[in-house]
Amino acid sequence: MTILKKLTAGAAIAVTSSMLLAGTAFADNMKPGEGVDVQPLKSSIAEETFQTDIVMKALEELGYNVKDIQEIEYATGIVAIANGDGTFMADYWDPLHADFYKNAGGADKIYREGVYSPGALQGYLIDKKTAEKYNITNIEQLKDPKIAKIFDVNGDGKADLAGCNPGWGCEKVIEHHLDAYGLRDTVTHNQGSYSAIIADTITRYKQGEPILYYTWTPYWVSGVLVPGKDTVWLQVPFSSLPGENKDADTALPDGSNYGFQVNNQRIIANKKWADENPAAAKLFAIMQISSNDISAENTLMRNGEKSAEDIGRHADAWIKANQSKFDGWLKEARAAAK
Repeated sequence: MTILKKLTAGAAIAVTSSMLLAGTAFADNMKPGEGVDVQPLKSSIAEETFQTDIVMKALEELGYNVKDIQEIEYATGIVAIANGDGTFMADYWDPLHADFYKNAGGADKIYREGVYSPGALQGYLIDKKTAEKYNITNIEQLKDPKIAKIFDVNGDGKADLAGCNPGWGCEKVIEHHLDAYGLRDTVTHNQGSYSAIIADTITRYKQGEPILYYTWTPYWVSGVLVPGKDTVWLQVPFSSLPGENKDADTALPDGSNYGFQVNNQRIIANKKWADENPAAAKLFAIMQISSNDISAENTLMRNGEKSAEDIGRHADAWIKANQSKFDGWLKEARAAAK
């Protein structure tokens, strides 16, 4: 090979290499969402802001114009997603919200792929001291007026259950259980602001009083009232759920039955928007964070770090600690846009 040919070949290799490097850099910085608006929705549960923030930050990395979160309860929010009045919701509970999903139009209107946070539990708990003193293991025992009266707070002779906010979905299950397990005459389902009701429950526990409450994981409550240490899960006598889940078995692999199915938190989005934005759709399908990480962040909120700035800082810290995973999601999302 002549010197001229060698130089020409070398130059070609150099140019090709530069083009490949430039192409890689371009791919890593692609903004497939540039110019596209995103409207995040979430429920009134402040502790769901963290998960939503992480999705928002990922979408911003892809170039999307992400607006401030709009707060709306699940049933209405899912309808808003279906109608295109909202883009995504990061905390759809499956299968708890199956009726909401179906009533809003199901798969024809709503994109629902992947699992964002798996293995969420729900159920009824009482303080361990009372459970051991009276040998209470099953919520059906509260049919006995003498047992129910132990958890009476307002003096009407009925057990007071710290329950679930209207519109969350869990309230429908609790109301169904009161009838299915014959508890309507002996148990009062207290509803309103869950944060206020559970704060009062914790105060009464600290004063040595019996407590009966509903809660879920991941959430900070089980970090304060620790199941097995401070409290115990109550079993249910048999599986019984309303609506779309009426035939479901709520028993866990170990035989325990808390009356609720194990849920996965999923990201849902408007179907038409997701079809038009394959990068975002791919992102929604592959993102995943653990319930332990969510609970840890929720505990920070419970301890006072609960401003929007605090939660944003928590999300940034999570991303930094999981940078390779986060970057991997973005890479897959950008590839889906090509």
